[in-house]
Amino acid sequence: MKRPIVGIISNTHLINDQYPTHAGGTMNIEAVSDVVGAMPLVIPADPRFVRINELMETFDGFLLTGGRPNVHPEEYGEAPTEAHGQFDRNRDAITLPLVRACVDRGQPVLGICRGFQEMNVALGGTLYPEIRDLPGRMNHRMPPEGSLEEKFELRHEVSLTLNGVFHRLLGATKVMTNTLHGQGIKTAGSRIVIDGEAPDGTPEALYIRDAPGFSLGVQWHPEWNAANDPVSRPLFKAFGDAVQCWSEGRRPSSLKSA
Repeated sequence: MKRPIVGIISNTHLINDQYPTHAGGTMNIEAVSDVVGAMPLVIPADPRFVRINELMETFDGFLLTGGRPNVHPEEYGEAPTEAHGQFDRNRDAITLPLVRACVDRGQPVLGICRGFQEMNVALGGTLYPEIRDLPGRMNHRMPPEGSLEEKFELRHEVSLTLNGVFHRLLGATKVMTNTLHGQGIKTAGSRIVIDGEAPDGTPEALYIRDAPGFSLGVQWHPEWNAANDPVSRPLFKAFGDAVQCWSEGRRPSSLKSA
């Protein structure tokens, strides 16, 4: 049986500080292949090379990955500061209209970390440049030292809305997640529903109200240990069911709140 095709948004990198690349993390590729059950293809996130209509016709769903560069604050009406960090305007030019196109069409999209933030900005929301600088907030950033296992270890609870989309999907109102982000949602965009929060109130899970298809985002990194983690696996499996439906010409139902 032909597998559905999931487009994985890439990030730009320099190999040896010289050779430019568009790259996708192996953990994302494994999650798409092994848990989603789809063929993973990495998309160069640059409007010089791809067009939104071409992507929509080529892929059955999209995974918006994390990345070191942040969404440029001009995309949500603010001036850049040193606290906003690095940017990738080419990725902004692909992912933000891609989110809106997927939501309008009902084509499956799953946002992770930066992808979670892109979904919010695409629908008119804003971001804090540095969560740890806010009163009462914890440091959500990746530990600077240690092994991958230590950097991706489960570090805090996420409380999910009772009978909400993520509660029904994951079968619990509290789940443990990793945390590797500096920025976070400030104001939710139009139709963005915050469906889960960290203990300090930082938004961690969202869905898009009245979206005709699968449109979910999480601030944590479920691609880590996706095949075995009790939170990651059902999330990617649900995404996989949606992209399978799309590939067969059946339009997956939206995940409405109760």
